[in-house]
Amino acid sequence: MAASELYTKFARVWIPDPEEVWKSAELLKDYKPGDKVLLLHLEEGKDLEYHLDPKTKELPHLRNPDILVGENDLTALSYLHEPAVLHNLRVRFIDSKLIYTYCGIVLVAINPYEQLPIYGEDIINAYSGQNMGDMDPHIFAVAEEAYKQMARDERNQSIIVSGESGAGKTVSAKYAMRYFATVSGSASEANVEEKVLASNPIMESIGNAKTTRNDNSSRFGKYIEIGFDKRYRIIGANMRTYLLEKSRVVFQAEEERNYHIFYQLCASAKLPEFKMLRLGNANNFHYTKQGGSPVIEGVDDAKEMAHTRQACTLLGISESYQMGIFRILAGILHLGNVGFTSRDSDSCTIPPKHEPLSIFCDLMGVDYEEMCHWLCHRKLATAAETYIKPISKLQATNARDALAKHIYAKLFNWIVDHVNQALHSAVKQHSFIGVLDIYGFETFEINSFEQFCINYANEKLQQQFNMHVFKLEQEEYMKEQIPWTLIDFYDNQPCINLIESKLGILDLLDEECKMPKGTDDTWAQKLYNTHLNKCALFEKPRLSNKAFIIQHFADKVEYQCEGFLEKNKDTVFEEQIKVLKSSKFKMLPELFQDDEKAISPTSATSSGRTPLTRMPSKATKGRPGQTAKEHKKTVGHQFRNSLHLLMETLNATTPHYVRCIKPNDFKFPFTFDEKRAVQQLRACGVLETIRISAAGFPSRWTYQEFFSRYRVLMKQKDVLSDRKQTCKNVLEKLILDKDKYQFGKTKIFFRAGQVAYLEKLRADKLRAACIRIQKTIRGWLLRKKYLRMRTAAITVQRYVRGYQARCYAKFLRRTQAATVLQKYWRMFIVRRRYKVKRAATVALQSYLRGYLARNRYHKILREHKAVIIQKWVRGWLARTYYKRSMHAIIYLQCCFRRMMAKRELKKLKIEARSVERYKKLHIGMENKIMQLQRKVDEQNKDYKCLMEKLTNLEGIYNSETEKLRNDLERLQLSEEEAKIATGRVLSLQEEIAKLRKDLEQTRSDKKSIEERADRYKQETEQLVSNLKEENTLLKQEKEALNHRIVEQAKEMTETMEKKLVEETKQLELDLNDERLRYQNLLNEFSRLEERYDDLKEEMTLMVNVPKPGHKRTDSTHSSNESEYTFSSEIADTEDIPLRTEEPSEKKVPLDMSLFLKLQKRVTELEQEKQVMQDELDRKEEQVLRSKAKEEERPQIRGAELEYESLKRQELESENKKLKNELNELRKALSEKSAPEVTAPGAPAYCVLMEQLTSVSEELDVRKEEVLILRSQLVSQKEAIQPKNTMTDSTILLEDVQKMKDKGEIAQAYIGLKETNRLLESQLQSQKRNHENEAEALRGEIQSLKEENNRQQQLLAQNLQLPPEARIEASLQHEITRLTNENLDLMEQLEKQDKTVRKLKKQLKVFAKKIGELEVGQMENISPGQIIDEPIRPVNIPRKEKDFQGMLEYKKEDEQKLVKNLILELKPRGVAVNLIPGLPAYILFMCVRHADYLNDDQKVRSLLTSTINSIKKVLKKRGDDFETVSFWLSNTCRFLHCLKQYSGEEGFMKHNTSRQNEHCLTNFDLAEYRQVLSDLAIQIYQQLVRVLENILQPMIVSGMLEHETIQGVSGVKPTGLRKRTSSIADEGTYTLDSILRQLNSFHSVMCQHGMDPELIKQVVKQMFYIVGAITLNNLLLRKDMCSWSKGMQIRYNVSQLEEWLRDKNLMNSGAKETLEPLIQAAQLLQVKKKTDDDAEAICSMCNALTTAQIVKVLNLYTPVNEFEERVSVSFIRTIQMRLRDRKDSPQLLMDAKHIFPVTFPFNPSSLALETIQIPASLGLGFISRV
Repeated sequence: MAASELYTKFARVWIPDPEEVWKSAELLKDYKPGDKVLLLHLEEGKDLEYHLDPKTKELPHLRNPDILVGENDLTALSYLHEPAVLHNLRVRFIDSKLIYTYCGIVLVAINPYEQLPIYGEDIINAYSGQNMGDMDPHIFAVAEEAYKQMARDERNQSIIVSGESGAGKTVSAKYAMRYFATVSGSASEANVEEKVLASNPIMESIGNAKTTRNDNSSRFGKYIEIGFDKRYRIIGANMRTYLLEKSRVVFQAEEERNYHIFYQLCASAKLPEFKMLRLGNANNFHYTKQGGSPVIEGVDDAKEMAHTRQACTLLGISESYQMGIFRILAGILHLGNVGFTSRDSDSCTIPPKHEPLSIFCDLMGVDYEEMCHWLCHRKLATAAETYIKPISKLQATNARDALAKHIYAKLFNWIVDHVNQALHSAVKQHSFIGVLDIYGFETFEINSFEQFCINYANEKLQQQFNMHVFKLEQEEYMKEQIPWTLIDFYDNQPCINLIESKLGILDLLDEECKMPKGTDDTWAQKLYNTHLNKCALFEKPRLSNKAFIIQHFADKVEYQCEGFLEKNKDTVFEEQIKVLKSSKFKMLPELFQDDEKAISPTSATSSGRTPLTRMPSKATKGRPGQTAKEHKKTVGHQFRNSLHLLMETLNATTPHYVRCIKPNDFKFPFTFDEKRAVQQLRACGVLETIRISAAGFPSRWTYQEFFSRYRVLMKQKDVLSDRKQTCKNVLEKLILDKDKYQFGKTKIFFRAGQVAYLEKLRADKLRAACIRIQKTIRGWLLRKKYLRMRTAAITVQRYVRGYQARCYAKFLRRTQAATVLQKYWRMFIVRRRYKVKRAATVALQSYLRGYLARNRYHKILREHKAVIIQKWVRGWLARTYYKRSMHAIIYLQCCFRRMMAKRELKKLKIEARSVERYKKLHIGMENKIMQLQRKVDEQNKDYKCLMEKLTNLEGIYNSETEKLRNDLERLQLSEEEAKIATGRVLSLQEEIAKLRKDLEQTRSDKKSIEERADRYKQETEQLVSNLKEENTLLKQEKEALNHRIVEQAKEMTETMEKKLVEETKQLELDLNDERLRYQNLLNEFSRLEERYDDLKEEMTLMVNVPKPGHKRTDSTHSSNESEYTFSSEIADTEDIPLRTEEPSEKKVPLDMSLFLKLQKRVTELEQEKQVMQDELDRKEEQVLRSKAKEEERPQIRGAELEYESLKRQELESENKKLKNELNELRKALSEKSAPEVTAPGAPAYCVLMEQLTSVSEELDVRKEEVLILRSQLVSQKEAIQPKNTMTDSTILLEDVQKMKDKGEIAQAYIGLKETNRLLESQLQSQKRNHENEAEALRGEIQSLKEENNRQQQLLAQNLQLPPEARIEASLQHEITRLTNENLDLMEQLEKQDKTVRKLKKQLKVFAKKIGELEVGQMENISPGQIIDEPIRPVNIPRKEKDFQGMLEYKKEDEQKLVKNLILELKPRGVAVNLIPGLPAYILFMCVRHADYLNDDQKVRSLLTSTINSIKKVLKKRGDDFETVSFWLSNTCRFLHCLKQYSGEEGFMKHNTSRQNEHCLTNFDLAEYRQVLSDLAIQIYQQLVRVLENILQPMIVSGMLEHETIQGVSGVKPTGLRKRTSSIADEGTYTLDSILRQLNSFHSVMCQHGMDPELIKQVVKQMFYIVGAITLNNLLLRKDMCSWSKGMQIRYNVSQLEEWLRDKNLMNSGAKETLEPLIQAAQLLQVKKKTDDDAEAICSMCNALTTAQIVKVLNLYTPVNEFEERVSVSFIRTIQMRLRDRKDSPQLLMDAKHIFPVTFPFNPSSLALETIQIPASLGLGFISRV
């Protein structure tokens, strides 16, 4: 695609601006080829016409998309040019507060002029081991890359730090050295890394000063080589310095200072040891007051002096030498105060007894007169004689200053030499990393010799930089097999030739210095004659003949020739030097010993810097004849030689570049001056790097990254399985110009601007998709709105119409109501008239009908009585006849039946002997029983019916009689009343007349009373209303007071609760802090103890030199490994283990005392916690017991049900018994084949008859039981019924009435009915069982008959055969029978074998479960954890009666016991098959036996050997998780056993009586319990370290980099520093890898029987490590701070929480440790715009510190254009809201933090006497007691 096609409407460009350097603008219309003017719209709202250059016609630079702004690497930008680089740096520096940025291989560091919390040890640990592109840019990343390449490529490295004064070069170099010292450590205990760091304060004090640009400006260049051994640990260092600015000693500009050391001395002048120096305020000395700024704000010179002296002491500079240094420095200050008096124009003198000079001479130990003389005179030597000539005052002053500078330079050199000697190592250096802290390109208004040397050095460094960048680009293209085209880059070799070649500037300068009358003017003329108009880089100023201009790579610089010759010569009067050499002060002559050597390390200039070469030990000695000649080497010559040596060193190493940028000249924090920044970017080569990259293919993508990013531009048919071919096909369609990209082996290379074009296509595609989505959603929203409006209109219409309908209905209802009222009123009138008539008619009818009814009644009564008399007479006659007839009939029947019975009896006697008869009899008996039962039931029913009828008749009779009697009495009373009423009618009429009169009077009175009552009522109501109002007010006041009281009480309660909670939390925190401090002390003690052991072993190895013939260990093995490697040869000898245990035995008492001192406070806190825990356990037990009692209340069951169930069980058992006997009978019959078997009297026949007899007896018994049950049922029924209905009917009615009153009839009836149903069901079931059994017996009898018949037939056939055939048939028959029997027996045997195998398996399973229950370790393990674990058979032996749970061993077998049980026991081998904690149980049983013997020596020896052996095992195999977990579990179990069997009541609560008998009786091992607890703490900390080492490589890749949810996060351009791909390769870790590792850890700990509470603590620590490392990397990686990455993190955290739920570990506190990570992920996803969002963020992120919240917001980077960056104002709002929060200023979490561990008491339920010792342990020498 052509570049001009990108200049479309709304495209953004950069245009030059005199103030802002570059300004952003937007095109208002498309650009067309040939246009000369561009219409632009500036950001400030103005429109501008931008005219193109008519010659070049270059279009303005295009601006990168916003998504690419703020990238970590400038080469990731699509458009690589100066404005893009400047804007990216500004956005990162101002908006994101990021001071580091990559530019290809260069790290650009901008000085923030503010202390940032990004250089702590936690940051160093975070960058250690990481790839350079995986973390955000940092000086530590460059240092780590150098360290890693040194170790990987075995090639020396260099870090070149350059920049202007005040840009931060020294600080960057210091941090790089600190990184090496922290990461690598030292090879010995001499703390070399501390010495390397200690050299910084010394060099800063003597080489740094305050300038107008920097408060701590380094005034010399230095190259520090940090040496490493073969294991890449620091062994030493060497420092080379360049071009010290000596002129600062005697002169400082305004607002500047001299070197720091002078002000430090003046600030410390009051110290006793400094009184002899006779110093005072810095303003009293000429050399320290010229700048007028003796104090630096925020710097205490006295404290800095203390730091300098401390660093000198650390580097081995003794106090005497330090005082010597301070004497010389004080002498320089006093020398500056020496004044001269002019005698004439050519001579001068010093006042007599001049105090400054006398002090100087006293301090220097020289003669006053001699020094005074040579300060005012000089010696001139000619060929013939020597003259002494006085000098003028100006010359004397210059000579004094030259002497001061020379002394300081010599002292500087001496200090550097001693620093190098202190850092020198006797160990051979394998490799080194050099750190070059050198001045950057300088250009001022007046540039002299110093700037010329500095710019010359930068030209050389820039050339080396360009070649290195070009080389890397070429290697990249060749590796990817991209066609290589030569890139034209700036080559500054012509400029270097101009300076250093033959007849170059330096050559001409040296030649002019040798001339007797050479001046700066003559030298300038030679320059003009030699180079002007001959070299394009050399120019002459128009208005000056004493200056020249050089075109450097960064800019043109004009140099003033004045002073060049003098500075290059570096002259000092030799006589003054001789006076100093003759000093009595021993140190002073040492400074000038170098003058006699071949190469002088210092050649001072009168006003300039001096180069320092390597340390003197490495200087080559010249011949004596060359001394004078070499001494006259110029400064330029020496500097050129030093620079060539430096370049040789750098070219022999792999360089790494750090370019420091000064953002402004006023030292304002985070203020960016574009003009100054551009100048430095041009000068330091960053833009040259950009230009080289832009000339080729700057944008590079892997095929997978390109596919992931631009998948939206592909169609489904374009996607192939081959990603490479897919990308090729798509690019050919998207970019038609094939020169704009190239396909490499693993990457796609794009030219500048192509990525921006692809981003534009991608954004357009996404924008179109968004528009479509918005269109659909907006249409849906509008339709929803329309539907809501339509629904609302319909609803309004419905309510209006409903209102109208209700009004009409109300009218209809009123009309209807009026009609109804009229109807009912008319009906009432008519009905009242009708009622009057009807009442009269009814009265007449009643009297008439009464008379007729009474007559009819009397007639009926008489007829009824006559009928009754007839009924009774006829009945008596009929009954008498019936009785006589029945008596006669019955008598006849009896006679006949007796006769028939006799006949039947005879038949029955005959048939009684046969079985069939018995069966018929049995059936008959049952029928009779059923018939009798039916008869009884029918009689009962008849009886009930008769009783009911009789009762009803009696009731009817009584009621009729009573009714007739009442009617008669009522009629009589009515007659009497009628008679009386007729007489009273007349009197009533009279009374009515009187009453009418009274009524009228009463009405009038009533009216008056009602009026008075109304008035009184109104008054009363008014009064009541007033009272009610007052009462209401009082009630409201009362309620308000009550509410206020309640609120106050509630507030007080809440306040007290909050205080209580806070105090509780504070106490818990104090306890945890105390425990943590104790465990840290313990950890430090264990480390020192291990170090002590190592030193002791080294001493032993040094003393005991191995004899010839002894076996040597491999040199690669460490001393620890060689010491604790137990081979078979060593195991055979017993004297060696005995010797190794002696030191540990000796130091145990000392260890005990130290432990007891450290543990005092923690023990008290643990006791308090234990008391509280016991109270809590006691309360929980009471609650559990109360619940158990409630649940164990037996439910009452009915006695009848239990009785019947027992009966049923008995019947079933008896039935089984009968079946078994019948089977025996069948077998007996089948075994007999003789014909006599079935004959009567035969044994089989007798057995059958006996069986039948017993069966009949059993049936009789069962029938009797049935009859008894039924009789009980009948008796219960009869008890309820009345015995005598005629006589006791009243009693029964009373009882029934009582039951009705009590409500018991229904309950009694229901209970009786249920009882009857239950009995009936049981009887029926028993009847069915009997029938089934009888049927089975019949079948058996029938089969027996058939078998008998078959045997008879066979016997008859055999009898018919001849004898031989008969024998053969019998044999054949016998063989068949035996074969069948054998087959049956084989089947039975197979069944038994299967049963036996099945039972064995079940027995093994049950044995395993019993063993696990006894150990008590399976209670807290979830079922999911043991599904995959194989069930191992555990032999449960029979408990020996005399075993007391003790093990006995001999004293001499103790070492063998420890060796077999601890030292050589492997968890993966034998220990896996053991009972968890078996070694601990065995050791404790041995301790028990020693306690039983009361042998304190044996107990102490065994416990000491055990502890030391565990330490040895962990020291030898401390990096194996299984080993550490195994011994942590066993140590805890051993500790629990010592507590459980200690005899203390607090530990015996859960013991059985047998376990209490096994308690220790003679010794109190509480102190050893503490030692074991401390050992367990050490093992736990070691376990945590092993976990961390295993998990750490997985965490960042699995939690951050890997895309668990594919396709959510897009891939952005990453530039030259490619980051780790998020696509999971075979070698990368994923979240599943972490989960698998967690499962492995958990299963191993469970398998080893670790306490559940301890497992929870380990899991909590693991999750803390995961969360801390993930959050720390998130805070250091800008590319990870995006919305999509927040979603990925939250998903990953949810998977970890799911893992906790699966393992039942949600209450372990592990989830809470992930809270900071969860909140950080939420912070990435929440809205970040308004004040409400800020408030929500502040309330949500309570687990994050303010620094972390601000850091995440600063790093937040949109992945797509639709996301928005966080504004600076929003971040400031967050900071304002969080300013009152008191939290740690630390940015990163402490990933090394270990939570304090506790070991809750966990008693074992395993009985000691049941423990067996497997033979695999090799402990046959111990015996059970």
